Amino acid sequence: MNDQQLVAAARAAALKAYAPYSGFSVGCAILSTDGEIVTGANLENACYRLGLCAEQSALTTAQHAFGLGKVAKIAVAGGDGSGDELVGAQSVTPCGGCRQAILEAAHIGGRDIEILAASGDGKTVERMTIEAILPHNFGPKNLEDSA
Repeated sequence: MNDQQLVAAARAAALKAYAPYSGFSVGCAILSTDGEIVTGANLENACYRLGLCAEQSALTTAQHAFGLGKVAKIAVAGGDGSGDELVGAQSVTPCGGCRQAILEAAHIGGRDIEILAASGDGKTVERMTIEAILPHNFGPKNLEDSA
């Protein structure tokens, strides 16, 4: 699967989001080291803090499908998903909490994970790695000194 197809999968996943409060739909597609794809979408809740990000949704699915250690690449796209097609011009990057969850997968797999941050319309895609967007991070390796 090429990057354009992975972004398309993230955009399609965003159309399955439940975002009645913010109106901002986010989709995430994860490619495994074996070529398997899983997706997730944000799920809002009237008690706002109980919502679920698309990346967390997709990472949970990835853990069940092939394990976090096999996460190779992630695409995220977001925007207005109220119509038949996702729209929006700004690229969407993972929030801080999702960055930490992606970092966990990177540490488990022993590889830096590439992130494709796409706009809702898919016309803009920024490439980054989890290590670049979460420098001086804290992950499983930092716990090696615990008793």
